[in-house]
Formats: sequence, structure tokens, C-alpha cells
Amino acid sequence: MGALFSGALLALIILTPKQSNTQVEGLNIHLSKSTAWTAGLLFLAGLILLPVIAFTSGHSLWLLSDSMYRAGSLVFGGGHVVLPLLHAETVNQQLITADNFLAGYGAAQAMPGPLFSFSAFIGAQASGSLGALIALVSIFLPGCLLLLAILPIWQAVRTNARLQQLLLGVNAAVVGLLAAALYNPVITAGIRDWKDALLACVLLGLLASGRVPVLLLVPMGAIAGWLFL
Repeated sequence: MGALFSGALLALIILTPKQSNTQVEGLNIHLSKSTAWTAGLLFLAGLILLPVIAFTSGHSLWLLSDSMYRAGSLVFGGGHVVLPLLHAETVNQQLITADNFLAGYGAAQAMPGPLFSFSAFIGAQASGSLGALIALVSIFLPGCLLLLAILPIWQAVRTNARLQQLLLGVNAAVVGLLAAALYNPVITAGIRDWKDALLACVLLGLLASGRVPVLLLVPMGAIAGWLFL
């Protein structure tokens, strides 16, 4: 979060806001302000109360729900940015091992859909089927609540020059976070010697060539690791 706030602050200092003259069509969605306020308050309630409940009860399911909800609330700019948050909230809290975390991330990359679905794997590893369901709902819920909260003012938000200036800085910071997520935990946990690096380069070359379906790359990597590493 410090990186995102720093990016937004630097954008205010360095960039010059530009008012867009482009006419954009509004979203044909009618949502009452009371519904939006309720969704916004529920979002904040989850962010504030879940840590208290998890700390008070100490139950693994509450801890899992709190971790997933906080990760879903704070991520910005793409699913991969959530990796450091998920790693800190799960591996560092001993809800899942580092090896299982990396294996689940690799499997999630081979599946269609958003990376947030990775949370179901983490929940299953931590607390079985119920944990998978709680983790999946908890990580998607804050985004859904925020969407409902902002819809009535979306048109004003998307055309506001100052907010666009802030978002440019945040988006630039997200690029840095993506690079950091690639290094830690992906490279630091997955590349341990020269054989790991060689296999990663080969698979990257196959991916860049476009001749091998992405769905096959992960099992190919698993088989190669079993045979040669």
C-alpha cells in the first residue's frame, strides 16, 4: 500500500492534470444511493471487524476469511499484485507451506479465469472444502461491494482530471509491484539453482513462441521437474 500511495503522491507532484474532452457514454445501470452507501459501509465493516473477530476467536476459518478479505480489498491493478499479499497472509501465518503456495500458483496459471481463484486452493489446503469456499467468497466480496458503492458516481469519477492524474501514478506503481511479485515469491521460491533457471528459460521460450498451448506448459514443467530436478 505504501508503494501505491507513493505513486499517487508523486503523480500529484510531477504530472499535470489534463481534462479530457472525449465524450464517454454513461453506464446504463440504475442503482440507488442508499444501496451504494450500504455496500460501502459493508466494505469498511469487513475491513475493520474481520481482524478483530479473527484475533478474538483465533479460529482458522476466521483467520482465513480475514486474510482473503484484506488481500481482496487492498489489491490494485491485476491479480498478480495480490501474490505478495497472499504470501504474507498465508505462508507467513503458517496457513499453507511455501512449496504448496508456489505449486498452487502454477496450477492457477494454467486455468482460465482470474488469479483470485487461487484463493480457493489456499483455502482447501488450509481448511478443506469449507475453507476453499470461505476463501473464494472472502477475496471476491470486497471488490463486489466497492463496485456497488462507486457505480452511482462512476461517470463523475472516470472523467475527473485530478483522479485520472492519481490513477496514472498508481498504475505506474503497480508495474513496480508486478516486478516485485515476480521476484518474490515467484523467483526466490521457484529458482533455486541453475537447473531451475534453465527449465524456466525453456518454458518461457515455449510460451513466447506461441506454439505450445498455455494449458500444457504447467504439466510439462511439472513432468520435467520430476524427471530432471
